[in-house]
Amino acid sequence: MVGVPLARRAKRRARHTSRIGSVLEYAGLGWAVCPGAHPLRSGSRACSCDRVGCPDPGAHPLSPAWQMQATLDAAQLTRWWEREPEANVILPTGRVFDVFDAPLDSGLAALTRMDASGSDTGPVAANGDRVLFYVATRGNPDDEDEWWSCNLDCVPESVDDMSGLRWHCRDSYVLAPPSTLPTGQPVSWLRPPDGRPLPDPLRVLDWLVDSCE
Repeated sequence: MVGVPLARRAKRRARHTSRIGSVLEYAGLGWAVCPGAHPLRSGSRACSCDRVGCPDPGAHPLSPAWQMQATLDAAQLTRWWEREPEANVILPTGRVFDVFDAPLDSGLAALTRMDASGSDTGPVAANGDRVLFYVATRGNPDDEDEWWSCNLDCVPESVDDMSGLRWHCRDSYVLAPPSTLPTGQPVSWLRPPDGRPLPDPLRVLDWLVDSCE
């Protein structure tokens, strides 16, 4: 019986090493990071946060000041994850990158077509029933009508033909690998970041529109 808790501790250490290693890699890419809540698999609550009946367990920042808190400082990031080793990984969008958040079937279809055409997909992550495409940020363009700022539960009303597609940019964030979903499934890279310039968002959007229509 002694071997069981030892094995569990070894798995926890491995997850911690993987998580903090990923966090520091993101910072090395110039992607600011902040800690997120994590799902609870036992007990009466589904999320590690203090909110009763959390509507988005394990998929939100720990602090309401996450935009100011997100940092590239390796020492601070290490302290956070040493204190909260199970914390999920939150990446703010609209700084270095934006993220297209597509339904699973549409996202995988677009990815397959992009690969077949030789088009640069940029980093792509699987997040449960969603696929996330990381693209160069558009920043804060003058024409706000062509730019959507959406939270995780927001779908732009002006794009009815793009079923289920979300564009995370300013004032939003995404859950990044190797975070854990409430199902126990990890968020994972389908195409990991490699340091190359991120693709143009409008070009990637064209592929996603065709798949989402």
